Amino acid sequence: MPSLDPKSLSTSKLHSYLLSAVAPRPIAFASTISFNGEVNLAPFSFFNVFSANPPIVVFSPVLREKNNAEKHTLKNIKATKEVVINVVNFDMVHQTSLSSADFPEGVNEFEKSGLTMLKSVVVKPFRVAESPIQLECKVTDIIALGTEGGAGNLVICEVLKIHIDDEVLNTDGSINQEKLDLVARAGGNYYSRAKKGFFEIPKPAANLGIGVANFPDDIKNSMVLTGNDLGLLGTIEKLPSKNEVKTFIKNISERYPNIQTASHREKHKLARNYLSFGDVESAWKLLLS
Repeated sequence: MPSLDPKSLSTSKLHSYLLSAVAPRPIAFASTISFNGEVNLAPFSFFNVFSANPPIVVFSPVLREKNNAEKHTLKNIKATKEVVINVVNFDMVHQTSLSSADFPEGVNEFEKSGLTMLKSVVVKPFRVAESPIQLECKVTDIIALGTEGGAGNLVICEVLKIHIDDEVLNTDGSINQEKLDLVARAGGNYYSRAKKGFFEIPKPAANLGIGVANFPDDIKNSMVLTGNDLGLLGTIEKLPSKNEVKTFIKNISERYPNIQTASHREKHKLARNYLSFGDVESAWKLLLS
């Protein structure tokens, strides 16, 4: 059995070991707003509930490894002392992953991920409408755990208002864990679906993607494609060209002889099939045909 001294490991290697060893971890999908009113949304898996009286949740944005810089979420909560913690269930996990890309400051991750901004009751940051439980919080303290890249910043939040979707409640008002269908983070690309186990989502950090806001309207407003489908489609860096689409349709015409005259709905259903295998590029070529 290897015995490792953390001081002898690189920050990235130590980070990898810790995230794989302490797993699965719940996800705080944190919505904040800057002093100038710019909206930000980002997921954090250094997160948990620490007290019921007072109601306290804690999460930790780490400093960036490459330059020790603060993440936008941390900057915003230092300025406003407010945050909304949205829980993440399976139906929105791909959109959550897409929002974790390293977008420039000022970019609205709600728009990039195709999630809906919902006005809060007692704080300024917006809630995520698709999240089944949303916690409006005031930040009571921020404890810096270090000054170098990878260092955490313990954000202590008092819950001021709890919003729970009726769909995840039992008749007695308690939360039905199976209906809630939460997901959690583990090491590498791994997530864990509470009622089904591990699955993978490739990290989008190195690929900013076009984002859901830039989709053609018939795709963005599809009655067939789910939020997770949109999240996957949003990871592509650029849309395929007309020639690429034309070649693709020609190649699949033998297998799908009616593809040229298929309706949007039929194409969207077939695109979902490609997405189920992680083939985002083929799904886009089909959708744009």
